[in-house]
Amino acid sequence: MSYFIYPFAIIGFVSVTFVAIGLWLDISDFDNTQGGYEAPFEGVTGDPVDWFAMDKTPTGIAKRGYVMNVLVDGTTGMITFELFGWRMPFRQFSERALVVHKPREAFIAMGFSPEF
Repeated sequence: MSYFIYPFAIIGFVSVTFVAIGLWLDISDFDNTQGGYEAPFEGVTGDPVDWFAMDKTPTGIAKRGYVMNVLVDGTTGMITFELFGWRMPFRQFSERALVVHKPREAFIAMGFSPEF
């Protein structure tokens, strides 16, 4: 009987491990900047978000990940995580994000009318 259980246990362990690694990679690629956490948000290192490298959707943009997608509404600036079809609203852009990553300018260039 145990010979039938071990393969399923191994498949389950490997699947959970791959999902965890994919989530870690998706989350670690969310914001590649460091520093500048206090106004006026100077001294930031790293590359800001490249908004034009993401997929444009009818409502904004989507950054496709291995396991999780990040959706950003072009009007409200609401950031939503999509995991296996389940959408979890996260928050709107912070003041730091508006200064460092310049989403307002990018969304205007893409044809949206941001209200954030």
